[in-house]
Amino acid sequence: MQEIITLSQKTQTLERNEFLKVKGSVDTNIYYVESGSLSVFILDESEEQVIRFGYQGNIIVALDSYLTSKPSDFYIQAIKKSTVKVITKLQMDNFLNKEENHLLWTKILEDLVLQQMEREIDILTSSPKERYLRVLKRSPKLFQEIPNRYIANYLRMSPETLSRLKKS
Repeated sequence: MQEIITLSQKTQTLERNEFLKVKGSVDTNIYYVESGSLSVFILDESEEQVIRFGYQGNIIVALDSYLTSKPSDFYIQAIKKSTVKVITKLQMDNFLNKEENHLLWTKILEDLVLQQMEREIDILTSSPKERYLRVLKRSPKLFQEIPNRYIANYLRMSPETLSRLKKS
């Protein structure tokens, strides 16, 4: 992954609540989170539905827009002041012109797909406690980096329920 991060020639700093990407925009960049934390979400009847998070050491991307060069339904917003390295599609395409780099890109895409599959299982798991325990086991750092109200939204439960689960 370090090979991809070094492609970046631009760093972007976002203040808390600033948007990296908004619905309806085309975004063909990949972002590597150097510091801070971000939320990827959709708006469902004016309510945020958190899909995923990015924090230090993560790659974050509106994959639908990146792959198709079409407008995305996703928002990416800084939860706290964040710094990201920007890797453009042109930089990635040039990187992927070398056949030996395809394996790394395939691994990154596989990781994103597996994370999405885990997310779908989380959503379909009916018990709030099971959802909490699955995510805690898979991503303990999440609970150090992301405020509880965002995690509760991600887990599809109230902040009070999350607080009770964390105490038990």
